[in-house]
Amino acid sequence: MISRKFFLLRVFSSFFYFSFYFLFSFFFLALTAGSVRMVFAQENPSASVKANPRMDLHQAVETALKENPRIKAGHWAVKAAKEGVGVSKGHFYPSLSFESRYMRTDNPTYVFMAKLDQQRFAASDFQISSLNSPPAINDFQDSFRLDQVIYSRRLIAGERMSKEDEAAEGLDFERLKEKVTMDTVKAYLGVITARNFLDAADKALNDTGEHEKLAKLRYNSGLGMYSDVLRADAAQKEALNGVALAQENYEVAKRALGLAIGETQSVDAGGISYEIGLKPIAFYYASAEGRPDIKAIEAGYKKAENGVEFASSGYFPEVGVSGQYQWNDHRSPLDGEGSSYMATAFLRWNLFDGTTREHEVSQAKARAMQAHEGLEGAKKEAVFMVFAAYQDVLAAQKSLAYARAELDSAKEGRRLVELRYKNSLSPLIDVLDSQVMVEKARTGVIEAQNSLIEKFFMLGFESGRISEFIQKAGQNKE
Repeated sequence: MISRKFFLLRVFSSFFYFSFYFLFSFFFLALTAGSVRMVFAQENPSASVKANPRMDLHQAVETALKENPRIKAGHWAVKAAKEGVGVSKGHFYPSLSFESRYMRTDNPTYVFMAKLDQQRFAASDFQISSLNSPPAINDFQDSFRLDQVIYSRRLIAGERMSKEDEAAEGLDFERLKEKVTMDTVKAYLGVITARNFLDAADKALNDTGEHEKLAKLRYNSGLGMYSDVLRADAAQKEALNGVALAQENYEVAKRALGLAIGETQSVDAGGISYEIGLKPIAFYYASAEGRPDIKAIEAGYKKAENGVEFASSGYFPEVGVSGQYQWNDHRSPLDGEGSSYMATAFLRWNLFDGTTREHEVSQAKARAMQAHEGLEGAKKEAVFMVFAAYQDVLAAQKSLAYARAELDSAKEGRRLVELRYKNSLSPLIDVLDSQVMVEKARTGVIEAQNSLIEKFFMLGFESGRISEFIQKAGQNKE
């Protein structure tokens, strides 16, 4: 007996040991494989990090008008307004309802009516004792009811108001698409500007590298000073820092473009070419008056006018019909001991309500005037914004011409200073100063170029022609 117990104990312990060893090995291999995959992913970033997609302006705008969260929300707002019209129209259709209820009572009046509805009324129910103190009774009542409005001035005005709501929401959505388009243009130009700044920083790095080589060459040949080498080296390190900052801004700008078009990743921008051709300002003034947001305010004004009619509808009667069919039983709702129907026609006219209608009408008229003044103010503001945008374009054209002239002058000045330095007629500090002027002028041209395009697109936005401007945009071959 002892040997058998010892044998079973040995078998059990061996089984437990091998099971534990198997599980431990399994988890160890799983963790090791996971760490290997993590190390591989870290050592091979290309395996997990994809290159940023590059889009032209048309693709970016098209994507934004589909994927931008504000656009998606606007779609639902338009749908809600459309359904609001359906709600208003629904009041003109017949309304059919079903009701089932149960009652138990010993109230003499209700007992009397229930027995009549159940068609169980008998001569014995006329006894005084039955009339005064009837026994409790059950009543199951089921009924269908049909209601139909024939004429209601309030409902007619309400339907018109809901249609104006739908129109205004649709126009607001069109303006929202223009805003999203303009935001996409800004983000797109931001990427191009950041990339151009990065290119300018790379050029500055190359230029400072040449200056450092020249300083070392002159020092090694005994024609220069070691302090010039140190200054050139410091300028080189500053240029490296400029490249790092420009690269950071470039990455942020790409992510901002991705956000603008509704993507979760960074998106690169291709080049853009655009010929700035201004038409007379009166052309843009006329376009601004047809902007979707101005039309939306007009729809709001019409809604306010319909609100006056809605408030005035209280002075008019409402006409309708209704019908009801019911059956009653004292045992269950499925049976019908008695049934009856009722058909009615009504004319409802509120003759006096304590001057409430008068104040409602006055309030609606005041809101209509408020909407009218708001419309006039919006038109004037739109004209002003077009004027300001037009002047911005004119100023940006001059700024670009000045920036290009300044760059040409800075480059020529640097060339002359470099020539003087090579002939030992100027110190290196003059060369570095001239390089700073070139870098400043170069970034000035970049800013002026992109500012001109952005301001021109802003003119298109303020005049309600941004979509037309987008269609005319070309793609640079980079």
